[in-house]
Amino acid sequence: MKELTDKQIKRQDFVDNAIYHLIQEVNPASETIEWDIEMIGDVRDVISEWLVEKMNIASEQTFYPYLQE
Repeated sequence: MKELTDKQIKRQDFVDNAIYHLIQEVNPASETIEWDIEMIGDVRDVISEWLVEKMNIASEQTFYPYLQE
């Protein structure tokens, strides 16, 4: 069974954490937004669409590595 490399896992963690921190920074409310991987994934999908499909400056794998089935 294939597994992600440590480098790929670090990239995933970096992207997810960067998105979470962005959400916290743009949140106008005084309360903290809890970690929500569904919300993070939705934002990640939009960023990926822009970087991969519209701007063509990254591949899906370089932006957010995953295992191909």
